[in-house]
Amino acid sequence: MTRPPRGTAGDSRVPEVSVIVIFKDAEPFLTAAIASVYAQTFLNWELLLVDDGSTDASSALARRNAELDGRRVRYLEHADHANRGMSATRNLGIAHARGEFVAFLDADDELVPNALEDQIAILRAHPRVGMVYGPLEYWYGWTGDPEDQARDFVHPIGVPVDRIYEPPSLIPHFVQNVGFAPAGVLVRRELLERVGGYEDSFPGLYEDQVFAAKVCRTAPVFASGRCWYRYRQHPSSCCLSAQREGRLEASRRLFLRWLVAYLDDEGLTGSHAWQQARKELRRSSRTGRLLARVVAARRLVLQRAAPAGDGSSATSSRASPTK
Repeated sequence: MTRPPRGTAGDSRVPEVSVIVIFKDAEPFLTAAIASVYAQTFLNWELLLVDDGSTDASSALARRNAELDGRRVRYLEHADHANRGMSATRNLGIAHARGEFVAFLDADDELVPNALEDQIAILRAHPRVGMVYGPLEYWYGWTGDPEDQARDFVHPIGVPVDRIYEPPSLIPHFVQNVGFAPAGVLVRRELLERVGGYEDSFPGLYEDQVFAAKVCRTAPVFASGRCWYRYRQHPSSCCLSAQREGRLEASRRLFLRWLVAYLDDEGLTGSHAWQQARKELRRSSRTGRLLARVVAARRLVLQRAAPAGDGSSATSSRASPTK
């Protein structure tokens, strides 16, 4: 039987695609993310709103959406409304997904209206491909300010587009930051189950690259030139917060150590992907050591400049544990 190209709103069959939106304290943006799913030209979807222990009104907002459209929208949370991190929260959504395909949408971002229709068509046209992705729109103009709107741009993915990449050929590209790590993806649920979903040991930061590496190691991936994902730029985003707090480089080293070990376990020791991961890990470790020396030197200067007797002397500081 030939499958129709799109679902219809009145369908009672199992949804073809599960859209997983994880959130924590996402009240300012969650309604817009949900609206972007309802705006899809492909209609046979389900929406899983997965709460990672929110303390604001976003939990009530998500529950209300599930109550209003219980056939297509479900609310999920961890036991005791716990905060377990991005990976465990996405895995909770995956465990409840019914669709043949799974899409991931962050609660502060939006899908363009034809995202699901286009991506499903690509995976249907290429049965052996496990995942499809495209470039992201860096979206400043959500504020409505003309100056912000002028800053909007689509970030190229950094590799030739509209082609299939065999495993593990994409890994060296995003490890070296030559190519954009796959984001705004649509994945076959069978592949998600095969790779074990996200790694709970990465609760946030680089959890997406860990997941992408597992998929790109395991199945062919289609890299498209079409943009389906609006990546909202705002000061409280996870990445910008980590950048301000100086956590990105250490998180990158953790990812690279994991990747080298993972590729070893997969029998890819000595492969191009493995070599590039090792090279980037050495480079990152040197950067980390340099930053540590700069921070230590700055602390020493501050200690020497501090007035005597205020508890900030070099002697008393060295006796304290490193923060």
